[in-house]
Amino acid sequence: MRIAFVGLGIMGGPMAANLVKAGHEVKAYNRSKGKEVPGAKAAATPAEAARDADVVWICVADTKAVEQVLFGKDGVEGSLRPGMIVVDSSTILPSASKEFAERIRAKGADLVDAPITGSKIGAEQGTLLFIVGGRAESVEKVKPLFAVMGKKYIHVGEQGLGEAAKIGMNLMIALIFEGFAEGLTLTSKLGVPREKLVELIQASMIRSGVTDYKAPFVLNKDYSPNFPLRLMHKDIHIMLDAAETAGVRLPGLEKVEEVYEASVAEGWKDLDYAATIGVIEKWAGIK
Repeated sequence: MRIAFVGLGIMGGPMAANLVKAGHEVKAYNRSKGKEVPGAKAAATPAEAARDADVVWICVADTKAVEQVLFGKDGVEGSLRPGMIVVDSSTILPSASKEFAERIRAKGADLVDAPITGSKIGAEQGTLLFIVGGRAESVEKVKPLFAVMGKKYIHVGEQGLGEAAKIGMNLMIALIFEGFAEGLTLTSKLGVPREKLVELIQASMIRSGVTDYKAPFVLNKDYSPNFPLRLMHKDIHIMLDAAETAGVRLPGLEKVEEVYEASVAEGWKDLDYAATIGVIEKWAGIK
């Protein structure tokens, strides 16, 4: 297929590279200069990338960025044509995804929301999980591309429900890691070796994919960004905004958001979100 890939960050760059390796014709665009994908043609604008493409794949930071690359100056909108499919793997407000789909469908094209989970390693290894919302016929057309970049896709339902499911999953990740961070900090202060608590977690019902993945990084104090703190913080705001609109209280998440605010104030926004444990440790007097 001819694919325009917009957004070559921590996740988007490896995703685009996997499409190239699979033999697809990829034309790539990134808002900041200096990021390239070997084997892909570079485009100067989103519109140029999308011109003549069968599929436009977007993976950018937030709702505003998606709107900009779609409908801003030299955006994808200028190259839309009937039959084209736009797939958005960004994590954005579900209501925005629905609005963007209406505007794209007015041009005869279609939008599929397909946010991802699997972190940096999953993007590099092609083992992402795609959480998909949109029309079944459009999802079927891009199914071969999901197979190139991921291990599985789950079609949740209509437009926007992929985004809704994704923010629910990220909410649970944020709360699970917060519980791990607080439990590790408390037991460390009481004298339990950190490695022993992790060993206990791994041997008990407390074990989770979050602790499996993050515990080694925390034990080594390695907070290089697999999922940057600033992006999880952005997602938390999306969760809280969506909850307010839906009339849902999220008291646990409201407190976790305070930890993220404190982490940003420490200057850690570009580190992995696991760095938030540093705030809990600081409050506990642990250096």
